[in-house]
Amino acid sequence: MTGDTYQASGVQLDAMEDLKDRIKAFASMTYGPEVLASSGGFAGLFELSGYKSPVLVASADGVGTKLKIAAQLGHYESIGQDLVTLNVNDILTKGAKPLFFLDYVSFSELDQHRMETLLRGITWGCREVGCALLGGETAQMPGLYTGDDFDLAGFLVGVAEKDGLLDSQAIVPGDILLGIPSSGLHTNGFSLVRHVFDSDAQPSVLFKQFDDLNHRLGEELLARHRCYFPELQPAMPFMKGLAHITGGGLPGKVAGILPANVAAVFQKGSWEILPIFSLIQKEGKISDEEMYRVFNMGLGMVAVCQQDLFDKISDAAPDAVVVGEIVERTGDQQVFLSG
Repeated sequence: MTGDTYQASGVQLDAMEDLKDRIKAFASMTYGPEVLASSGGFAGLFELSGYKSPVLVASADGVGTKLKIAAQLGHYESIGQDLVTLNVNDILTKGAKPLFFLDYVSFSELDQHRMETLLRGITWGCREVGCALLGGETAQMPGLYTGDDFDLAGFLVGVAEKDGLLDSQAIVPGDILLGIPSSGLHTNGFSLVRHVFDSDAQPSVLFKQFDDLNHRLGEELLARHRCYFPELQPAMPFMKGLAHITGGGLPGKVAGILPANVAAVFQKGSWEILPIFSLIQKEGKISDEEMYRVFNMGLGMVAVCQQDLFDKISDAAPDAVVVGEIVERTGDQQVFLSG
């Protein structure tokens, strides 16, 4: 055995050590006084203070096959931000504030530029919401991944006062549904999109300018997953429920926050459906039902509140619009799209 045996197997130890040093430099840009110094690199330390009855709220998620589009275009900053944002939005539905974030990146061959831009995006995502990039794992696994393939996952821990958690059991008939617009596809439905445009076999389609789109297709698909925390966090006391519209769409995600005795009725035409969704539906000959089950269809968040509290939420999120109402449930279906 020679000293370069591990190198011959495809693992670049020296390069990986250099990468870890850069990760530490990026992470330090997100630190506040709550992050405690640690003599070892096995775990991060975070001091929680200032809460009377804190409840920790956690989320884990990834950006899915949006990774493929990012790799084909060579743009990674936005998916780094997306990775943080989608987890922040998830814990926001419970009324929680983000505390610290952990990332996991695994790949076959170390691409320094890709990792640099990806880490920059993750750092920006954390700084946007005052969250510490506390740690994570970066793994080179040439036996599992090949070529430019890589995987990405994020883990977020937040906190809320126990009496500040959203209680969707308070939702009753007569409450209204408020939709807060999305910025595009966010991070869901990309397997279907790639199938519709056959972008794996014809990556050049990502550079095509379609009618009604403000950007080329690839740029439109990589639009950042909108972060709702800065706007909606101040309005949380006025909400009864909040749904992050990701996989499953309006029918799947809104049903998850409703008590068993009520239903949600959405009024089609009450919000803008972005051109990218119309293009996907047209090119793929996809039914309305399938579109609403796969994509957010222009609504990234849906809040439930009393009618007389609409102004309180719209003050925080000026682009929020009334998109439906809560009614008494009379059958098996719990989410309806009317109009």
